Amino acid sequence: MSAFIFALGLTLMHFLWQGLLLGCATAAILTLLRNSRAEYRYLVACTALLACLCWPALELWQRLAGDAVTASASIHGLPWIGNDVIDEEAWFNLRDALRYTVSLWALCAAVLALRMVAGLLWLDRVSRQPARHPSHQQWEHELAQLARRFGITRAVRLRILDTLASPVTAGWWRPVVLVPAALIGGMPPDLLQALLAHEIAHIKRHDYLVNLLQNLIETLLFYHPAVWWISNRIRVERELIADDIAARQLGEPRRLALALSELERLRFSHHQLAQAANGGNLMQRIQHLLRPAPQALNWKAAVAMLGVAVSCLSVYTQATAADKSASGYTAAIINFNTCEKPVWPEGAIAANRTGTVNLEFKVGKDGKVTGSNVLHTSGHPDLDEAARTGISKCQFKPATKAGKPIDTKQKVQYVWTLE
Repeated sequence: MSAFIFALGLTLMHFLWQGLLLGCATAAILTLLRNSRAEYRYLVACTALLACLCWPALELWQRLAGDAVTASASIHGLPWIGNDVIDEEAWFNLRDALRYTVSLWALCAAVLALRMVAGLLWLDRVSRQPARHPSHQQWEHELAQLARRFGITRAVRLRILDTLASPVTAGWWRPVVLVPAALIGGMPPDLLQALLAHEIAHIKRHDYLVNLLQNLIETLLFYHPAVWWISNRIRVERELIADDIAARQLGEPRRLALALSELERLRFSHHQLAQAANGGNLMQRIQHLLRPAPQALNWKAAVAMLGVAVSCLSVYTQATAADKSASGYTAAIINFNTCEKPVWPEGAIAANRTGTVNLEFKVGKDGKVTGSNVLHTSGHPDLDEAARTGISKCQFKPATKAGKPIDTKQKVQYVWTLE
């Protein structure tokens, strides 16, 4: 098994407790901020979701960097194969479990990635469809006026579709608002204008890009419930923020609340790659518009947030230390550059014999190599024996457990080639 798969498997497993820690910390902070402005809660949730991505990514990088130092050895340009503790059964069981874990994770992530790509392709296709609805020109002009009121200089396209039940925003560089045809004739124009203002608020805030990053993190860390919960909180707070912006621009929060109440009857499952006006809890959003109660972030909440952050840092430090000292095992450093090259048998050179031999050998507590044996023969006994003789002359830095040197088994591959 490659070092990358092993490191990735450990990283995925470690994120189980890391994600739980981040989820609990986020829940505690959001509870403290429940009466504060939605922007504060949105920032906390976005920071937590980004931490869910960065923490395992940093750990994976550290593991790979550590493996690169330990396994930097090579013989004749071929990489060192493995570094196994004497307790081989538990070691190989762990490696097999990690291999299956990474394989299953990769399969599920690939399926979710394909789903995400399919959604992007669908959005691109419907946004390029020509406008055929009779009211298209009228509402596109209305949308352009709203965009100018919000200070958006780039063109915002409008598409009217029969297959939607709520307005949807997609795109960043060339944004497009998708409006269901049923709303054009079934909703009063002033209420529909309020919904369009909500969508323009998403465009103003570049929420589409944040939503794409959310989908990416959900795809990579799909197996952890905390990721989905934090991501859902981001969407809820984002809708509240967009409602506040739209209500300020319209000057009539009640009108937007009435428009949202109309959508309560038109719930449907839309793809999360786009921003839709019926996202989040509609009744919560309506109450937020009609009875807003934001409070400033006071010093008590700030102190509590600082306490949660310090606690998380303490748990992380202890967990990192425990991870490093759980077994107290430090791998042997196998550096073949300190060894003499094996001597090629004269008879093999005369007969032009070549081949590859895999050896297993023991590195003792004193670093000396003993007990080598052939795992895979080159097909020529003299080449196999020359490889064993060469490795027996090496001495490496032994592995340690609890700070004391221990015996370990190593594997290496010799390739005999005539150049």
